[in-house]
Amino acid sequence: MRADLTAAAAQVSNTTPVYFLMSYWLRISSLPIRFAPFHLRIRGECGVSYRNTCRNTDNRGETMEHVVFDGAQVMVGDPQLLQTKISSILRDGTSKLQVIADFDATLTKYLVDGQRGHSSHALLQQGNPEYDLKRQELYDHYHPLEIDPAIPLDEKAKLMEEWWEKTHGLLVEGGLNFDAIKSSVVKSRIAFRDGVTELFELLERSNVPVLIFSAGLADIIEEVFRQKLHRPFKNVKIVSNRMVFDQNGNLVSFKGKTIHVLNKNEHAIDMAGPVHEELGYSEESTPDASSVKLRTNVLLLGDHIGDLGMSDGLNYSTRISVGFLNDNIESSSDSYQKAFDVVYLNDASMWGVVKLASQLCSTVRNGCGNQ
Repeated sequence: MRADLTAAAAQVSNTTPVYFLMSYWLRISSLPIRFAPFHLRIRGECGVSYRNTCRNTDNRGETMEHVVFDGAQVMVGDPQLLQTKISSILRDGTSKLQVIADFDATLTKYLVDGQRGHSSHALLQQGNPEYDLKRQELYDHYHPLEIDPAIPLDEKAKLMEEWWEKTHGLLVEGGLNFDAIKSSVVKSRIAFRDGVTELFELLERSNVPVLIFSAGLADIIEEVFRQKLHRPFKNVKIVSNRMVFDQNGNLVSFKGKTIHVLNKNEHAIDMAGPVHEELGYSEESTPDASSVKLRTNVLLLGDHIGDLGMSDGLNYSTRISVGFLNDNIESSSDSYQKAFDVVYLNDASMWGVVKLASQLCSTVRNGCGNQ
């Protein structure tokens, strides 16, 4: 029985996740995408699955195919609200749009070759086993505190800053040079999600700035870019902890304030630096903090609900939030569905976000505006 999205959604409670099962054909070169028919499956309270053809249209007569993924599950808690946000961003144009993204397990895969992928902090090996062990002991102590929901946020923020400062102190004390960073990335289990390069290329062509926020180490993230993507992006900046090296490539200190999981947001935008500065893009060729703050529409990408705080410090008009729920699907799906506009499940690729970003960067027709 055919029904539009609103009628289908009315059959279940507002808290019931909406799962899109979609398949599509994609030609990467110029990002045109043609979709096969797809269906909406809504889980009822009693475990009964309702299956309807989804044809919710926007004001340009297009179907609600903005959030897609090949053969996987996508949750959209409020499709009408999402459509309203898409239309608002389209009316304002790309000159008002910025992308804010977490790095670990958001831009990168959660699983690599069937094993848990490394984070930008965890992959680092100093070349000093004693200090590698000390940093691991800090992780074993503080990580359970990081994920403990019973600890108040203000108390947890102090613990995270304490953890990061101790870790950074061990990196300086135990000795670290830039060659160790290069070697660590070579040996690591870290990989970008399929579609990340195409997403960055699309945003670069559209002059949309990308801010990558991370509680890890900017120098390691930049090396991951060098080794895995092999090219610079003039629109991408990293907001993370930065190392200071001497002329021999040895770590001597850290620059600026400590960025941890609870303060990686636009309040720390002064810490932003361009990717691949030595490959041709300087600070002058990338968006500065003041111009980025004038872009009041946001596409936010994260893998934890706390990542929604990355837009703190920005007085945004419209924000579309995309979450990647990589594990603990059953226990976390409800909270993610309530928190994010769109949720991709099971360590999905970035192709759905490429489609969404392509839609947001497209020309607005019917007199609503243009780019």
